[in-house]
Amino acid sequence: MVADASTVINLNATGCAKDIIRALPNRLVIVDVIQAELEAGRQRGRQDSDLLSQLVSSGFLHIVKLGDVGAEHFESLVVGPAVSTLDDGEAATIAYAIEHHGIAVIDERKANRLCAQNFPTLRLGCTVDILTHTAVEASLGIDNLADAVFKALYHGRMRVFPNHVEWVVSLIGTRQAATCPSLPRSARRE
Repeated sequence: MVADASTVINLNATGCAKDIIRALPNRLVIVDVIQAELEAGRQRGRQDSDLLSQLVSSGFLHIVKLGDVGAEHFESLVVGPAVSTLDDGEAATIAYAIEHHGIAVIDERKANRLCAQNFPTLRLGCTVDILTHTAVEASLGIDNLADAVFKALYHGRMRVFPNHVEWVVSLIGTRQAATCPSLPRSARRE
């Protein structure tokens, strides 16, 4: 699984990223471009770069680089009109997943739309897919999982695709959902 910056931010926001990643049956990697993106966030007072460094140094996340095939896909995703291009982190995540037949874990709608159009065989996931994994629930327990999801929503501003909204709200409850601006308005009604 190849995680985008938003996925790393959301996992960090849960407060239990190591436990979540440890529970997953697949290895989680990030492309070096993501590391640079998160480092740039340091100037805005964000700690995700430091938290990423801890995950990498403990062996929970691995930093990878694009090969020649990935570099070609990367270029095709960043060069062109804005409507059909992505930022470097999303493009690198997708390009690496294509090159290595992995799963791109991306929370942005535009990236998902472009992948569906241009790379229909690429497997896609999002942060919520990670959090809904049965191994993650078994590892954390339902109460800790609910707390982790709430923190990802509230602190990480995790995006939730329509097919996951019901699961999220039923897990964290309507009262907490009402305080999460990243959820759709319809899900924030008490």
